[in-house]
Amino acid sequence: MLSKVPVRIFLQKKINIASFLVFLFFWTCSGLRHFLLNSNAYDLGLFDQWIWLVSKGLPPYSSMEGVHLLADHGAWVLYFAALPYKFYPSLQWLLATQAACLSFTAIPIWFVGRQAGLTGKFCWLVCLLWWLQPVVFNANLFDFHPEVWAMPALAGSYWANRANKPWIWISLLLFLLGCRDGLVLVVAGLGIEQAFRRRWAWSASAIGLALAWLAFLNRLVYPLLTGTNAGPKAAANLFPYLGNTLDEVLINLITKPNLLISNVDWGGGLIYLLLISIAVFPLWRNASIPVLLGSIPLVFVNLISQEAPQRTLIHHYSLPIAVIVIIAVIDGLAVKIKQPFPLKALAWSAVCWAALAKPWFFTGPYLARFDSVVPVYQALNSIPDSSRVITTSYLVPHLSNRSNINFPRDIDRPITLENVDVLLLNPKDPGWASSSQSQIDYLLTARKAKWNCKTWPIGLELCQRP
Repeated sequence: MLSKVPVRIFLQKKINIASFLVFLFFWTCSGLRHFLLNSNAYDLGLFDQWIWLVSKGLPPYSSMEGVHLLADHGAWVLYFAALPYKFYPSLQWLLATQAACLSFTAIPIWFVGRQAGLTGKFCWLVCLLWWLQPVVFNANLFDFHPEVWAMPALAGSYWANRANKPWIWISLLLFLLGCRDGLVLVVAGLGIEQAFRRRWAWSASAIGLALAWLAFLNRLVYPLLTGTNAGPKAAANLFPYLGNTLDEVLINLITKPNLLISNVDWGGGLIYLLLISIAVFPLWRNASIPVLLGSIPLVFVNLISQEAPQRTLIHHYSLPIAVIVIIAVIDGLAVKIKQPFPLKALAWSAVCWAALAKPWFFTGPYLARFDSVVPVYQALNSIPDSSRVITTSYLVPHLSNRSNINFPRDIDRPITLENVDVLLLNPKDPGWASSSQSQIDYLLTARKAKWNCKTWPIGLELCQRP
């Protein structure tokens, strides 16, 4: 028995090293995407500005949305992210921590595997399956979202639950809830799993926490910060066919199921179910069912939402499901400890990663602005840190460490430069939610006001208040 201890320590050191190497790969990919001008105002620039404002002791209201940091998704963990910004304000903190959390989630997964009785090679298998989840790679590239920070905690919550560590479990669930309001669905799902296992106290604590946090946000925090019922309405926007407020959505969901039948794309839903399970389902067994039950609330909401991005592997909305399905694999493998290594299943997962992840974006879409890199960085270096800026959406994250930043959108409103010092626009490449004409109108207004303007052959134009 004692001879096995050094082996376990050696294997655990190897998984730490492997996780670190995956972290470097993930961070390199997200950092390169940002350098190549493919990050965006929503959501990297948005979160970067909020956290920068907190680090400076300023009210954290986004100049792009006019919304308080907590009124967005109740993510109080963002306040802790402001600490490193005090020493070095850079959105690379966000990209690095996001990459780290996604890569190092493998470590609590490893411990859950050991806890289930898996051998070292099978623990390596489940860690590899985690890293090969397409949504993990894609979420790392999709700007930044604080719920990514919760993934190690979610994996760790399974270890704490199975080790009968209730206070550690509750602490991890509270951290999950602090990363995004939508994670109440995951916490409630953990409660459903515990109810299936007839662990009633654990079930009640998880479901109670989820409901209490949802009520706290929607009844107190959101109305207090917005002066309206905006929080519940924001959630209800996902299901407009069910009502205009969260209360109406919940009531109609129960009393009018016919609305679901007539408004939900069930064919697309089946494809979504296939996408989130295809890479690992060959390794599920009957023992996997209780864990999979925990995904029901989040999967259901993604299915019935009118927002199509919630049913893709490109965005972050299905990321918690990736943790759940890997834990389900652990329980499936634990049914029969002595079995041949499922090399075919690992190969299949690699094939799914190649088909559904998007590393190939670096060979095409992410190179679309390659010719703009040099002139853009020349222009960025000409903009004072204190300037109030309007720029294109994909340049916002490069300038979001300031109190006032925005991007032109295609909405009917008069163009005014009263509260603007700098325009950095490119009508030839207007970016998300904008158009060439709206950017041309801004630049013409600046020229009429005799602003100092400089242009580059790619269509980029920098105009500064004299």
